[in-house]
Amino acid sequence: MELVSKLKAFRQEAYSYLGRAKDATFELMDAMMLSRKADSLADLSLCPVFRRKWSSAYESLQDTRPQRNKLMKLYIQQIEQEEHILLAGDHTAWSRPNAPTVKERTYEHYTQGGFGGKPVTVGYGYSTLALIPEAEGSWALPLRHERITSWETPIDKAVWQLKKVCPHLPHRAISCWDIEYGCAPFVIKTADIEVDKIIRLRSNLCLWTAPPAYGGRGRRRIHGSKFKLLDGSTWDEPVETIELEDAQLGRLRIRLWHELHLRKSPLHPMSVILVERLKSNGSRRVQKPMWLAFIGKSMLPCTKIFRFYLRRFGVDHWYRFAKQRLHWTLPKLSTPEQSDRWSDLMPMITWQLWLARDIVKDNPLPWQKTSPKLTPGRVAQSMGAILTLIHTPAQSPKPRGKSPGWKPETTLHRRINYPVVKKQTKTPTPQQPKPA
Repeated sequence: MELVSKLKAFRQEAYSYLGRAKDATFELMDAMMLSRKADSLADLSLCPVFRRKWSSAYESLQDTRPQRNKLMKLYIQQIEQEEHILLAGDHTAWSRPNAPTVKERTYEHYTQGGFGGKPVTVGYGYSTLALIPEAEGSWALPLRHERITSWETPIDKAVWQLKKVCPHLPHRAISCWDIEYGCAPFVIKTADIEVDKIIRLRSNLCLWTAPPAYGGRGRRRIHGSKFKLLDGSTWDEPVETIELEDAQLGRLRIRLWHELHLRKSPLHPMSVILVERLKSNGSRRVQKPMWLAFIGKSMLPCTKIFRFYLRRFGVDHWYRFAKQRLHWTLPKLSTPEQSDRWSDLMPMITWQLWLARDIVKDNPLPWQKTSPKLTPGRVAQSMGAILTLIHTPAQSPKPRGKSPGWKPETTLHRRINYPVVKKQTKTPTPQQPKPA
């Protein structure tokens, strides 16, 4: 009952942060959670939890104003006490190639096909900063999920989201970032944020070691010797080398170097880790090795840094879940503001599913196997019984127009409802006879 009360309180507080049209917006969110199939936004109005007409689905996205900062603080309140808070950041595309009149479309990377067979599409880019709550599984809980405007870059948006989230966390967090963020601008812009960073590096980068001591003549050097990731002859002796056996990846070799930096960020040193998969005889496999950079206040063990980065892929699972199951990219909305308000509902749904994961029972479809550990999709399949138990904070719709028993008398009264006033005639006064 404590978990049910916690979920109910979360829904009540989230409902109060939706602003105008919060009743229709909240019911639309519940309809998304329960509808496995939908061909358009209007199809969600057929769900029994949506007690309004189909046009209210569109009107709610025009009128609602979700308060993102308050919702973010509500999400952070649900974080359990852990030794390490792990965040993962990334961005994805909402493709809108057939909407030329929609404002602020940008060119986005799109791997599922684009113009002329190239992985490029026109649409919206969305940046997400999510909490990764478990060591294994596909759960990712977004704290910020916002559109990258036409005057921003993914790096600028990610830095802004970190600045918004990190001051409200209970303690210093660890954030994981993909290859796109392994550059000097991201390192420099996040240097003053209280967060540790694990960044994957491109294998064709050239790093630099710390500069030698000042010799007393000329300008001080800011770079040492080159450290080419593709050229092993330029590597110094690693500080640490570890070989271990992993149940899924097999035999691994991990090497560590300290005090390396990018050419454009010489004042921000970082520790670099090389992870290689080995064959049984000890030789390296054909797979490309993985280079990781760690920037933080205190150095973590190499094996822990490697494990933390593997958990980053939970945000990719959440993107697929939002697009396929939560119908995120389904509606063809006419303004970027409506798209933003619709996108604000995705983190809210995900956090409700997370809070309900220990309450619901697995309800697999006939062709699905039972699962001891429920995924977000499995929890969504069983949410109908929970919503029936805790009800909804949204108010019932109020009928508009005349009362059902009112019927106009004539067609004229139906068109112009003016009162009818009878015309009064004057009574003639009797005339006096004229004197003779």
